Amino acid sequence: MSWNKLLCNHRELQLLGTLSGGQSFRWIHNKENDEWTGIFSKTVWKLKQENDYLLYQVIGSLLTTTQTIIKNKKQKNTANRIFESLLEQYFRLDFNLSKYYEQWSEKDGLFKSACEQFYGIRMLSQEPVENLFSFICSQNNHISRISSMVEKLCSQYGDEICKHDGVTYYAFPEVEQLAQPEVEPKLRKLGFGYRAKFIQKSATQIVEWGGNEWFKSLQDMKYKDAKQELMKLHGIGPKVADCICLMSLNHLEALPVDTHVYQIAAQNYLPHLRGKKNVTEKMYAEIGDHFRNLYGDMAGWAHTVLFCADLKKFQKSDESNSVVPKKKRKK
Repeated sequence: MSWNKLLCNHRELQLLGTLSGGQSFRWIHNKENDEWTGIFSKTVWKLKQENDYLLYQVIGSLLTTTQTIIKNKKQKNTANRIFESLLEQYFRLDFNLSKYYEQWSEKDGLFKSACEQFYGIRMLSQEPVENLFSFICSQNNHISRISSMVEKLCSQYGDEICKHDGVTYYAFPEVEQLAQPEVEPKLRKLGFGYRAKFIQKSATQIVEWGGNEWFKSLQDMKYKDAKQELMKLHGIGPKVADCICLMSLNHLEALPVDTHVYQIAAQNYLPHLRGKKNVTEKMYAEIGDHFRNLYGDMAGWAHTVLFCADLKKFQKSDESNSVVPKKKRKK
């Protein structure tokens, strides 16, 4: 299968930090050929970078616009444009990230240092249903287990997209599928623990409140109002609510504070918070407000760069795992 090309300066998008930095849990990196395989918009993708292009393949899709057989070049070009548009939305490529990096670097010396390696960290624009239930799975969990839980949700309740190289790929389930009464006991058997109840109860509430229309209403609200509405869901606390606001509701000032973010804040910005055993509600608000005052209305995105720079798995990466895309040799 040939690769399609989407013009994208490599300084504007870094796949490694963006796709494996804890935003989404459905991407797998093949280090041998530096390709990424993942799922969003009911579509299975392969991605890689080469010079100033984002290369992509569509392995399979459930989108109605792509179910018909492409018979001529014009239809193929139309389909490619649809997929390019999805990629542009997903990676928020309409944002001139270099400009924002310059602004954030002027305000913060730590950011200026971090962005030398962690350029092109994008805030993904995710689908709210997948984002919300993925982060319910993230509570008191680590990334490999979160990824496993998310895939179980998809294989149990999502529609099959395609089979490829011996792997069956599924779309993320609709919220109505997760609201069924039998979901909780089944997920408990699959090892979800208390999260099983959170998933089924929250799904039921969302359906009762209007499903996708309810999510759209949250996008139109002010950030703090949207956060409060999300926290009415069963098992959704401040951190998960902020993750959803930031990653799928376009409230880019939202800043999820966990113990990791607390350590960054206490060690580098708010020394009076050092040595605390727990992040209190007051501390949570103080940390978020500090970074919003520092970075402005995209504080959540800016802080994600610091978060990636502080992750041990990136600090240990050697030249073979460099974030710099490999240049294609000229023949």
